[in-house]
Amino acid sequence: MPDTMRAIEVAEPGAPFELVDRPVPNPDATEVRIEIEACGVCHSDSYTKEGGYPGLSYPRIPGHEIVGRVDSVGSAVELWTERDRVGAGWHGGHCFVCDACRRGEFQQCENEDVHGITVDGGYAEYATINAETLARVPGELEPVDAAPLLCAGITTYNALRHTDARPGDVVAIQGIGGLGHLGVQYARQAGFETVAISRGTDKKEYAFDLGADHFIDANAEDAAEVLSDLGGAMVILATAPSATAISSIIPGLGTDGEVVVVGVPGDPIDVSGTSLVGNRGAVRGWASGHARDSQDTLEFSALRDITPEVEVFDLTEAAEAYERMMESEVRFRAVIEP
Repeated sequence: MPDTMRAIEVAEPGAPFELVDRPVPNPDATEVRIEIEACGVCHSDSYTKEGGYPGLSYPRIPGHEIVGRVDSVGSAVELWTERDRVGAGWHGGHCFVCDACRRGEFQQCENEDVHGITVDGGYAEYATINAETLARVPGELEPVDAAPLLCAGITTYNALRHTDARPGDVVAIQGIGGLGHLGVQYARQAGFETVAISRGTDKKEYAFDLGADHFIDANAEDAAEVLSDLGGAMVILATAPSATAISSIIPGLGTDGEVVVVGVPGDPIDVSGTSLVGNRGAVRGWASGHARDSQDTLEFSALRDITPEVEVFDLTEAAEAYERMMESEVRFRAVIEP
């Protein structure tokens, strides 16, 4: 067992990524230590890089799409043993005592920790993780495929399964990128009549390969009108963070349909009250999930052979991976291998 590990560290808000040697951390009684095999790179890592999250402390190791094997187990941990394949996503821990936790809504914990933001994450060779935040990774999934499922995967899968959509309903995925290319696969495998919406036709054939039943070029067609012609969407999963694009497709909802926002735009979304009242529609958001949600996502993905499209980088290339992700040059998820 080495005494030190390589890690990517952010020293202060706006500072560059720095490759450093750190002591290998030891788990507390309720933690496990993971030998990391892969860690996804996400836009939310910018919270750590630029200091855009309340209560941050530095230095900090980013990364909240962590996959590896249990290397050491805290004395109070019973569920996990050494060499278990595990993953950890955004949710880094909950307090168990706030109102949300007492209702079992751990993801809404008022004192939630976040991997790679409020606690150290996965841009490293090892990490200590709260045992209750771990998900078991099926053997069928490679580490580089499993890692993005702990963020982009759980966000789209969990959002869709918490809607009222049923097999055969029209479900539209707005945006075919890091989130949307997984959303199309989940919608198809859940039995929905799946509509892919993108600007231009560059991703048209790819969308059909992923399982879309229909493709809408939002540059050439009025997406809301096309959805209405299909009978109206029960769900529009908004994955591309464009307030204008999201606003434009809300009229495509069917009766009791809803727009579920998972790609967060920087500008307000314009919503017509008349439109929502007319079809009893709704616009709401969804964020990720807790450990059991992550495990459900991984298990369903393994069952239905759903994997992300990834570009893989070495730990020493973390800065490049991050910049390519931020510039939307990665197709579609960047993953670091320590």
